[in-house]
Amino acid sequence: MRPPARAGNLREQIERLTNTLAETEARLAELAATRKVIDGLTPPDAGTVPAETATATVYQRIVTTFNDHPEKAFRVHDLHQHLGLPTDEPSINVTRSRLGRLVRQGLLEQPGRGRYQKRT
Repeated sequence: MRPPARAGNLREQIERLTNTLAETEARLAELAATRKVIDGLTPPDAGTVPAETATATVYQRIVTTFNDHPEKAFRVHDLHQHLGLPTDEPSINVTRSRLGRLVRQGLLEQPGRGRYQKRT
């Protein structure tokens, strides 16, 4: 491709990406405004937990379970039962992903396929 044609293609890509970025930022602003409205309508004693806090709580419960049982290797389904979490496939897959992150962070190890244990 000739340099002028390539430059034109790159300018088009930049324009498309700039537009996509602007649309995404506008959508995020709309979502933030919607969240404020919902939070304003929800009574303070409704007992709702922000998604970030709920996720952190699940991570903490997982780490605490492995700390309390350092020698035990858990399968994801067994871990869900132990923690009283739903055992449907989407929930199991989310936890499997979380456990993979904890393995990559060095907090857990995989002594076998599908089994997770506290790193010793």
